[in-house]
This record gives sequence, structure tokens and C-alpha cells, in this order.
Amino acid sequence: MSTAQGGVGLVVVSHSATVAQAVARLAAQLTGSAEDVRIEAAGGTEDGGLGTSADLVVRAAHAVDQGAGVAILADLGSAVLTVKALLADGEELPERSALVDAPLVEGTIAAAVAASAGADLEGVRAAAAEAYDYHKQ
Repeated sequence: MSTAQGGVGLVVVSHSATVAQAVARLAAQLTGSAEDVRIEAAGGTEDGGLGTSADLVVRAAHAVDQGAGVAILADLGSAVLTVKALLADGEELPERSALVDAPLVEGTIAAAVAASAGADLEGVRAAAAEAYDYHKQ
């Protein structure tokens, strides 16, 4: 998306490619960050099925890495476990990659807003985590 150096990149991991792509697109559109923040979807399996793929997560993380860190948001279950396993391995993901504990849609949007404002990785993580406080009643 952007070739600017230094911003935090975002990866949206979901069991569904459609969901991951839609959340990434929504965050980019709502924040106007298509040019400011790199956001990639890593959804489903490589053959188009439901599930998660470590290879897709790794590729997406490297695609958004600009040196300031990669915030990875995941939907549930095996998506979270896949990211945790990659982080524990420490070899495949960019050096400054982190799993963000946040609701997928609201957290991704909050992370994109923070990243587009120039927040560092911890600031992006904190903004996304605050999405747990968005109550609908």
C-alpha cells in the first residue's frame, strides 16, 4: 500500500479469507489509511478453505513490515494459536511482530487509526486493546 518507511504494519488473521480481506479493507477505508498504513489480510488456507495458514501469516507480515513493527490481529482459536506458535519460533516473522489482544473488527480499525497517526507498536497495541471498551449498550 505505502512505500513510506517506518510505520507499524497490520496483519488481519481470520479463518476466512473473505472476513480477513473485508476487515482489512474496512479499516483502510474508514481511516483513509490505504496510503498511510500497510494492512494485509491472511485469511483461510492456501487452497481457499476455512482455517489458518502459517505461510499466509508470514507472507503478510513481511509485506507490511517497514521496520517499526507488525501488529497481528486474529479472530479466534487456531488463528491465535498459529500466531503464537510463529512468535514463539522467532524465526519466520519480522523481528518486531506482536499478537494484539483485541476484538478483530473494532481492534483493527483502532490499530489502523493509531498507526496512521504515527503511533509506535506499543501505542498501536494499546489503541486496539481499548476496543474492548466499545460497548454497544
